[in-house]
Amino acid sequence: MLLIFRFLSFLLLGTLICLVGSLCCLVRPRDPQHVARFGHLLGRLAPLLGLRVICRFPSHVERFGQAVYIGNHQNNYDMFTISCMVPPHTVTIGKQSLIWIPIFGPLYWLSGNILLNRRKQSQAYSTITEVVRQLQTSRRSVWMFPEGTRTRGRGLMPFKKGAFHTAIAAGVPIIPICASNLHRKVHWNRWHNGSVIIEMLAPIATEGYGKHQARELADYCYQLMQAKITQLEAEVAQRDSAVLLKSTSRENV
Repeated sequence: MLLIFRFLSFLLLGTLICLVGSLCCLVRPRDPQHVARFGHLLGRLAPLLGLRVICRFPSHVERFGQAVYIGNHQNNYDMFTISCMVPPHTVTIGKQSLIWIPIFGPLYWLSGNILLNRRKQSQAYSTITEVVRQLQTSRRSVWMFPEGTRTRGRGLMPFKKGAFHTAIAAGVPIIPICASNLHRKVHWNRWHNGSVIIEMLAPIATEGYGKHQARELADYCYQLMQAKITQLEAEVAQRDSAVLLKSTSRENV
């Protein structure tokens, strides 16, 4: 019964957000403010999945300015968890095939996100060049998933260099956003599916890096994010164990 309720709720609310969002975007198409607005709305659906999402930001986050944000990409549930962290004036870079997803695809493009054709290297390069130009001439930031794919429980995958080339060329910092494990965490027929902690780290300056040092910067960010994700997963395990123990104690009373 719970599975059916959740499925229908997601179908109704998700469709409503995407359709209303697309209509709003038609008034001001490609406005980067739309991404955070509708990303946060989708993030509000996380409790319907039985998830408690805990978002953490560094102090003075409002003063960070332009940046290239990087996050770990786990599965489709990222849309309802890590999306709550999208800062204002930030667009994401996603694969071109996203536009063909029914209902969601049009919203993704109309809200100002950037589509990247990874299969054609020349087009991918020109897209990154355009992103660098936008970073240099506008107030917007970009969000990229440096793993290049959903990890589906394989842990943090090796980083590709695109996000780091972009940050170095544009002269903006890298800001990592780390989410604890989501793999096999969501069971649609279970009321409580535990916690997910998502934490934004402090900016990493790119001024000291040249264009040939993108791999060095990528490896540094990878190590930093891996350490933080390990820490977050240990904390989540402790939190979820405490909640389960408390729930079991109540049932035994």
